[in-house]
Amino acid sequence: MNHLVFFLEEPSAEVFLQGLLPKILPSGIEAKYVVFQGKQDLEKRLPKRLRAWRTPGARFVVLRDQDSGDCVAIKQYLKRKCAETHHPDILIRIVCRELESFYLGDLTAVANAIGPTRLSRYQNKRKYRNPDSLLNPSRELKKIAPTYQKIAGSRAIAPQLCIETNRSISFNHLIRGILSLVTD
Repeated sequence: MNHLVFFLEEPSAEVFLQGLLPKILPSGIEAKYVVFQGKQDLEKRLPKRLRAWRTPGARFVVLRDQDSGDCVAIKQYLKRKCAETHHPDILIRIVCRELESFYLGDLTAVANAIGPTRLSRYQNKRKYRNPDSLLNPSRELKKIAPTYQKIAGSRAIAPQLCIETNRSISFNHLIRGILSLVTD
């Protein structure tokens, strides 16, 4: 396997992965990105795009935000969509609420990337100990890091994220899932 293909609901997820994956992918693994225009577009066009993919040995990851939906139901729905294709073992990961949960899981990375420098002191506050439980992570991040912008912030923060200590459970599930695909 030398291709890892990501199906993503938005451009900021691609920018995030472009900054993060060099830290975890072994050499020789090339990441490719198929970016959709939102979750409805991803869900509608995913089976067709998967069926059309013909690169031998490629492995696939579907990454979608939970937003206000039921995580288990979303994952089951995406599994059914993927089952319509000829590609077995597609890794499906749901970001608990929004991508910004990943960033709130490592406030030191946010502070180093976009500031403010005092931001890391919030990490042990009750609110940020489990960032996946926040209902609106993007609003929370914007409150404590007012300069945050979705694309530019993802570009700056992702390379700074600590793989070992991030407090976002869904981030850790994503990392473990990707590593399992590339180390088989």
